[in-house]
Amino acid sequence: MENAPLQVLVVDDNVDAAEVLAMLLESFGHHTATVHDGLEVVEAARHFRPDVILLDVGLPGINGYQAAALLREEALVGHTLMVAVTGWGSDAHRRASHEAGFDVHLTKPVEAEALLEVLAKARRRGADD
Repeated sequence: MENAPLQVLVVDDNVDAAEVLAMLLESFGHHTATVHDGLEVVEAARHFRPDVILLDVGLPGINGYQAAALLREEALVGHTLMVAVTGWGSDAHRRASHEAGFDVHLTKPVEAEALLEVLAKARRRGADD
């Protein structure tokens, strides 16, 4: 269903940033959950079953690269679009994101247009499953 809400897990240690991003996603009609620590990501993914994970790379506990690799190893996110959302935008950081299992790398501040493109990509991925 083209306009069905997506399940979006927002992971950022900056609580305000996570809440603002979640509110924006909810204003687009999507369902959200937020966590603020790399160690919480795996458990949240198990329970929330997200279509999209917007995952900050610089997190306490374990970093976003490690969290993404764990999610892929445990096969918790087969259909999930995993997006690195970070202030780190160098080629080396983009390569590290790809190697950790991220599908997309966005540099903060994320523009609404880029976010909408990610959501459209997640819808297309879901339609292909």
